[in-house]
Amino acid sequence: MTQQAQRTRRIPLSRDRVLTAAVALADEVGIEALSMRRLAQELGVVPMALYKHVANKEELLDGMVDALVGEIDPPVRAAGWKDAVRLRVLSARTALLRHPWARQVLESRTNKTPAVLGYMDSFIGMFLAGGFSVDLTHHVMHALGSRMWGFTQELFDDSAGGTAQTPADLPPEAQAVMFREMAERYPNILKVATASAHEDSVVGQGCDDQFEFEFALDLLLEGFERLHRQHWSSMPKRTPAPEETADTTSAPAKQ
Repeated sequence: MTQQAQRTRRIPLSRDRVLTAAVALADEVGIEALSMRRLAQELGVVPMALYKHVANKEELLDGMVDALVGEIDPPVRAAGWKDAVRLRVLSARTALLRHPWARQVLESRTNKTPAVLGYMDSFIGMFLAGGFSVDLTHHVMHALGSRMWGFTQELFDDSAGGTAQTPADLPPEAQAVMFREMAERYPNILKVATASAHEDSVVGQGCDDQFEFEFALDLLLEGFERLHRQHWSSMPKRTPAPEETADTTSAPAKQ
């Protein structure tokens, strides 16, 4: 048994301690390598001891999502709805980027825990408190989708473990050949892809993930604001029935 395990074994085991250790272990070794046995070893206990606090690995993963939700800042009460939503989404993104496994686990969850439901409820509440109708808020939440958790699906996103080579991986001669072929066959893609140069992008060389995320978020928020000001509704305007029109036009004027 390692010295670390010997030290941690003296601390009483609890659900919070199990989840904290699971998050730290997943950060270190990846979610695929996380197992109940390995987590027990990290905590200096036998695997069966974990099952008093989490029934199985699925419940462990649910609890790790709860821990992630706990890292997201609460709504800023003094801010208007637009600033409050923006700050909350970016706080969720900061938490998500802190844990490389988080997106994969979030997308795999089928059970919505009270913590997840509480986050969603308070997120909806920011729009309702800002004067949005229930109808518009419903459609706003659909438009935001996974952005409320700090991520969105990108075209050709290799962040989940793709092994394809990028242009930066190729020698200069091979890069030149590839760009010539792209210019001949797909000129529009090449123009857009080389419009700017940023590093550390899951989208591809030439994209700044954070900038692109905030750009799309701001576009959505501005669109939501415009619809809110217009008192937009998804419900079609009701056309009066012919008999209603006739009744109105034939009614005698009041004396």
